Amino acid sequence: MCGLVVAVGYTALPYGWVSLTVSTAVSAGSCVVMMAGTRRNRPASAGNWYLFVSGVATWILGDIVYAVQILVGGAAAFPSWADALYLGAYPMLTVALFRLTRERRTDRGFLSGNLIDSAIIGVGVGIVYWTFMIEPVVTDSSIPVLTRLVTAGYPTVGVLLCAVITPILLRRGPRSPSLWLLTAGSAITLAGNISYTLLPHAVDPVYLYAGYLVAYTCWAAAAAHPSMARPVTGDRDGLGRSRLLVLTGSTLLVPAVLLVQGEHGGGRVSWAAVAVGSMALFVLVATRMSGYVSRVDIQARQLRELAMRDDLTGLPNRRDFEQRATLAVQTAPCHMIMIDLAGFKHVNDRLGRAVGDQALIAVAELLRQSIRDGDVVARMGADEFAVLVHDTLPGDGEAVAGRLAEVLRHPVHAGEHELLLNARMGVASSAPSALPATSSGPRLSSISSSALPSSSTSSIADRAGTGSVSGASSGVSGVSLDGAAELIRRADTARYAAKTSGGQLVEYTPELDERTEAAERLGADLRHSLDDGDFQVVYQPIIDLRDDRPVAVEALVRWTHPVRGPVSPAAFIPVAEDNGLIVELGEWIMRTACRRLADWRTTLGAEAPLYISVNVSPRQLSEPGFPAVVLAILAETGLEPAALLVEVTETAIFGGGTAIEAVETLHRAGIRIALDDFGTGHSSLGLLRTVPVDVLKIDKSFVDEITEPGRRAVVVDALIHVCAGLDLRAVAEGVETAEQAEYLRELGYHYAQGYHFGRPVPDPITPVADTLPV
Repeated sequence: MCGLVVAVGYTALPYGWVSLTVSTAVSAGSCVVMMAGTRRNRPASAGNWYLFVSGVATWILGDIVYAVQILVGGAAAFPSWADALYLGAYPMLTVALFRLTRERRTDRGFLSGNLIDSAIIGVGVGIVYWTFMIEPVVTDSSIPVLTRLVTAGYPTVGVLLCAVITPILLRRGPRSPSLWLLTAGSAITLAGNISYTLLPHAVDPVYLYAGYLVAYTCWAAAAAHPSMARPVTGDRDGLGRSRLLVLTGSTLLVPAVLLVQGEHGGGRVSWAAVAVGSMALFVLVATRMSGYVSRVDIQARQLRELAMRDDLTGLPNRRDFEQRATLAVQTAPCHMIMIDLAGFKHVNDRLGRAVGDQALIAVAELLRQSIRDGDVVARMGADEFAVLVHDTLPGDGEAVAGRLAEVLRHPVHAGEHELLLNARMGVASSAPSALPATSSGPRLSSISSSALPSSSTSSIADRAGTGSVSGASSGVSGVSLDGAAELIRRADTARYAAKTSGGQLVEYTPELDERTEAAERLGADLRHSLDDGDFQVVYQPIIDLRDDRPVAVEALVRWTHPVRGPVSPAAFIPVAEDNGLIVELGEWIMRTACRRLADWRTTLGAEAPLYISVNVSPRQLSEPGFPAVVLAILAETGLEPAALLVEVTETAIFGGGTAIEAVETLHRAGIRIALDDFGTGHSSLGLLRTVPVDVLKIDKSFVDEITEPGRRAVVVDALIHVCAGLDLRAVAEGVETAEQAEYLRELGYHYAQGYHFGRPVPDPITPVADTLPV
């Protein structure tokens, strides 16, 4: 600011020693500030700043020599040492400014692009200067040679400065405060040089010198500002609109010169300058366009590569994989293997996304190392991968699938964690022999027992219930393979079958499509039946074995389809779980059951069931608002929390995350929690210590063993001791005979349920005990 004030005040001073002292003080002080700022901020481009200061200092020395010549001798000789200093300063200033205002990059294309832009501007402006200013002086033999050279030198270096500064003014991208000040000083200097060259008598020298002082001040401020240490960024050599206009205008200067000379030059045309300039501009523009097109081609190729690669793993993505699969299917037989990681969601929930990303990278590397040369592995999205196997020999696909299954059966390392991700794999072949005319069922590896949906979610309903689903016929005609999309679909269908069955590897057969279509039709019927009220809640008593009296009931759902008839819960519950309808169905079951208990309490009083047990699916537990829904139902029906027992499976809460948070929230609210089908899932005794469980329900499969010939009730006996030690209530499920009931009583079981005590019915009215067992 002080420099600006002095520069403005300088215009009011008469030309003399005072004004010389003031201008010298400002200019010399600016050089000192630039040197100090460079030493203090230590930019990476310190050498360029020192070169710039040297150029400014040389220029200032020229000003001093010129002023002293006038003040002492009354006139300045021409040419003189002042002219030598002026002309010597320009190369240093232009080189330094070019380097200081361009992004520091090593690729030649970027650097050459900026040089060519400056060259185009320089040649275009240079032709004008040469034609109208330089050539008349150089060709005038009456003027001494040195005088002619110095006179021509000024517009020449002016052209260089213009060629460097103009792109600075047109640069794209952000500018730091230091770069803004550097640009402002350069613009003022360029304006002063153009004014002095083209209009030497129209501008008062005092104002011209004051402008130079302002430029010195701007440069000093640029060097003093801390942002000068930051490298210049953002100028990506793009042909922006302003730069393109300037470059276009520079090339049009050649025909403009011809037009002016032809109209006003008296027939005299500088053909040599115009010809050489035109050729130079043509070569420069062609080179610039060639470089720009090459750069665009490189960037387009890089974008195509990025578009075909997964950012996280570096594997081909779905788009690239589908293109490769399309080509492979058209040329030779191949196998498609679709893979997903069933345990990946729990990794993200428990350990965070960073660990999940590390796990995906580890799996990708395992797959990459396990395939053969020529085969392709890709990440299809989230935790899904795909492998394309070229069948060079019979059995190649099965061999690779088996190898991958073995590799993925073991834990993977993700940072400090060792994770078991439970890979599920589906395999499909493009060979015609892989598509039989009829099929007796899906071919499963020995790892998988069945392609039917897992019964882990069927605990919402009574597994002993009856009913059936009418499906498609077992005989299926061979389906023609329609490209890679169909092959991927078939492998994905097999993968889904592996996921729902709990196995690891399933090979595609047409029957899987039948089952999928049947599930889709069943899902549509579920939607209609929910709307039409075709579902019914039935209740099975829970008995106190000490006096054979019922103490509570379990709510179970039944579906009587208007056309299919009774449909087994084992058939429709997994479908509802998969398509999400289980959330709506489960809420309806819980609301209906709680209303029924409230009605019984009104009509039966103390003889009413003391609590009602309702099964909750994994999908319901994963809903963020599920605890609030349960508490709202209790408030709506007027039941206290202890009147509700929520049954969950081991599988639903084993992975933690949202499900375990929901269970903990319900338990804190006073709702009892039962662990259903204990012993058939992960069977982790540690789960009983970490999850708030009140009741342990012993699965029917263990109860069946206690009266079989030659079998011992080891599990049932052990579990009653576990419950006693952990202060849990044990309820034996599936009791069907008096012998089983008596045996359980002798082992110490107090509570049981099953067909021996009563089948699920819509309206059990048997009075129940008056003490709450849990």
